[in-house]
Parts: sequence; C-alpha cells; structure tokens
Amino acid sequence: MQTQTGQSILTLENRNRLTFSGVERVEALSERQILLTVSGTRVRIEGSKLKVLSFSEGSGAFSASGIVDSIRYLQGGKGVARLLR
Repeated sequence: MQTQTGQSILTLENRNRLTFSGVERVEALSERQILLTVSGTRVRIEGSKLKVLSFSEGSGAFSASGIVDSIRYLQGGKGVARLLR
C-alpha cells in the first residue's frame, strides 16, 4: 500500500515495515503506538512491537517496524479525519 498526500509518501510493506517521508516530528512512541506530525497533520500508528528504525529531522525520512494494525490521520487532535486499515 502506498499513499501520497501533499508532500508526504507512506509505504506499508506486509503490515510490518513502514516508511514515511515528510515527517516533521515524532510526538510520542511506545510498543503499541507512534504519534507523528507529517506535513502539518498528526498521524497515529497503532499496533504491537512497534519500533522506530530511523528518523531524520532534516530530510523528514522515517521508518519503523512491528505489526501495524491501523494508521489514522487526526484532525486537530479531536477525531479521525481519515482511516487506513
């Protein structure tokens, strides 16, 4: 699955490897959730055994591994604007 939104590209391979471009910040992370800011929008990644493999603040390149259950684009932190499952 590959999705392009504005200046970001999301690639999810077999639900266990994720790469993202356009990442501005890693807001929070745990084994069950990663919260990012991507091109001005907050994105929540949920799953299990999640682990950040790399993040370059300069280029916006981000990668993570683990079992990805959902990726949610949040609008203003109040609700789901878009859901990829």
